[in-house]
Amino acid sequence: MKNILIISSSVRNKSNSEILARQALRGALDQGNKAELITLKEKEIRFCKGCLACQKTMKCVIRDDVAEIAEKVKKADVLVFVTPIYYYGLSGQLKTLLDRLNPLYPQEYSFRNVYLMTTSAEEGDEVVETAVGGLKGWIACFEKARFTGVFNGGGVNDAGKVNAREDMLKAACEFGKSL
Repeated sequence: MKNILIISSSVRNKSNSEILARQALRGALDQGNKAELITLKEKEIRFCKGCLACQKTMKCVIRDDVAEIAEKVKKADVLVFVTPIYYYGLSGQLKTLLDRLNPLYPQEYSFRNVYLMTTSAEEGDEVVETAVGGLKGWIACFEKARFTGVFNGGGVNDAGKVNAREDMLKAACEFGKSL
């Protein structure tokens, strides 16, 4: 049994990426894993101040919801970051969270496999290249972790449109089972 943490970063109602994240969660749970979905739209996450106090104290000076999320990230075996693709990159919410996870850098952590799950209006692997690069930059700071793969849900734009894509819903569930 793996401890899988899925973090959805879309703030849009009926978000395609969150719909797929829920399918991945279902697949992970179906395999008997411990799995949880965190939705950032429900969280208060402020910008990193760049003070680097967290490197000494292993805690952020900012008091918001990130400390609770960071503790779950630290304890997870598998991380799945879920983002809509905006201008070929990670969502601002996800990038802000990654910046704020800096207190984990000097600590022991459990995660080894890190995945990216995306949705975008356009299709094709080139659409997610910049987003993958951004996540790989974060992962590079954690020598025991590795980028393990990407689920690319391209070709969905309007909110909830992915619900009409039975093939993509099934693929997302299978992705969750494979974690």
